[in-house]
Amino acid sequence: MKDIEFDDTDRGILDALGNDARMSNRSIANLLGVAEGTVRARIKRLTARKILRFTAITDYRQHGTPLMALVRLVADHGKLEALATQISDITEIRSVIVTLGRTNLLCIGLFESQERLAAVCSEQIGILDGVGELSISTVVHAVKYNERMARLRPSQSCQP
Repeated sequence: MKDIEFDDTDRGILDALGNDARMSNRSIANLLGVAEGTVRARIKRLTARKILRFTAITDYRQHGTPLMALVRLVADHGKLEALATQISDITEIRSVIVTLGRTNLLCIGLFESQERLAAVCSEQIGILDGVGELSISTVVHAVKYNERMARLRPSQSCQP
């Protein structure tokens, strides 16, 4: 993928939308001190280049009482990308992250029960070629949960 250059206006727009995706172009323009047309054009460009997309994010706790689990894998390095792709296709798995350290894949999933978690891990993940060690942790209590984990950069404000 070609390197993508962002200027302060792009970052300001992304920060503003990251804090409130329903913020109007006019409000963002006022916040950043640019023309509304500039904001509109930048959003269109960022969306076309697949840098920005809009989606509704819901708190997983609003879907009843699902069991959130972290599944850590030690995977064969030569099969890591293929495994990550295969695991990401499993309905219950919401995130697949390649990591460094003792394990090299972290999968985060929402499950209807411990039985379903066990079934997915043993019947869908554990049988995949290249999976070595597999460990599971279930979330008992989320002290801090942020559904907006994929921010471009940390920011306390929308200022560029």
